[in-house]
Amino acid sequence: MKEYSKLAKIYDALYSFKNYEAEAKRLHEIIAEKKTSPGTALLDVACGTGTHLSFLRKYYTVEGIDLTPEMLEVARARHPEIVFHQGDMRRFDLGLRFDVVTCLFSSIGYMKTPRDLRAAVVNMTRHLLPGGVLVVEPWLTEETWKPSGVQPLWVDKPDFKIARLAISATRGRMSISKWHMLIGTPDGIEHLTQKHELFLFSDAEYIEAFNAAGLDVSYDEKGLMNRGLFIGTSITLKADAR
Repeated sequence: MKEYSKLAKIYDALYSFKNYEAEAKRLHEIIAEKKTSPGTALLDVACGTGTHLSFLRKYYTVEGIDLTPEMLEVARARHPEIVFHQGDMRRFDLGLRFDVVTCLFSSIGYMKTPRDLRAAVVNMTRHLLPGGVLVVEPWLTEETWKPSGVQPLWVDKPDFKIARLAISATRGRMSISKWHMLIGTPDGIEHLTQKHELFLFSDAEYIEAFNAAGLDVSYDEKGLMNRGLFIGTSITLKADAR
């Protein structure tokens, strides 16, 4: 994904406020309540730099997949022992099935239409074993998305500084976040601009996508970071859903 190709090397610094270890523990507790398949194979879709996998591997045999080669380069350098794949969540085909498939940190919001959302959920479900669990952390809805004024974020390390200013807006059913960043190192200062567009799917659209995939769906309101979680349990899989 082009939005993240230039962010790969600073991604973990930008999101250092996240407690990935606590999120992995909470996620494992939720999965344990729902999963009936006997194995521990987990695939993290839109895995980014693999930070969730750093902690999920405590509980599972993990693999990751992401669309952005630069993010995967960081992930592979960090975890050469983990298998990482490159692919689009709507279309990848690994020829494998897993006990758990996750799609976290609202990555599903980059799907641009309800049709794309259904395609992604159906495709991830195709990679589940019977009794396996699909966990999707949604982006915000039209009701919960609140565009605000300028939002600052600072990263202050001894030889690495980031100053990010973001401004948000709404266009139709799309949330828009425009970033300006100054990235400072001993070699100089770089100015980077980014625009992130995420679709504001309704809860009903997520549920419809899970139903189209043949999943028994439930919702955890708190989730990992107060964005909720949709949890689908695989019983029988539908061949296709369009």
